[in-house]
Amino acid sequence: MSETKQVIATSLKKGSYVIIDDIACIVRDVQTSKPGKHGHSKVRIEAVGMIQGQKKIIVLPGHGKLFSPIIEKKNAQVLSVHDDIANVMDSESYETFDLKIPEELKDKVTEGKEVLYWIVLNDKVMKEVRG
Repeated sequence: MSETKQVIATSLKKGSYVIIDDIACIVRDVQTSKPGKHGHSKVRIEAVGMIQGQKKIIVLPGHGKLFSPIIEKKNAQVLSVHDDIANVMDSESYETFDLKIPEELKDKVTEGKEVLYWIVLNDKVMKEVRG
């Protein structure tokens, strides 16, 4: 498992990154209830998976702890494109590997282009085309 850091539920905000059920997610909504009769507030976190886009909702005490993925951002050059897969070479390590091309970038990814990709929990995700 790649790098993670611990976060407290009440510190999460919309747009934060969090790990729910071993899936890296982006927080879409956070609702905090008032402390009840027994003293603890509850936090309802609504998040969407970064890679497959699955929706996750969890409720936990305000002092509950979660993990947030530490995202590594890297550049790579596109060597070839086959359907929705691009074979790319990392700009620093010169390692070559395949990346799935997201729907919104399909018409922009061509041979020789520079792409930004993220490493999230050992998954590589193409995020943007440069140049």
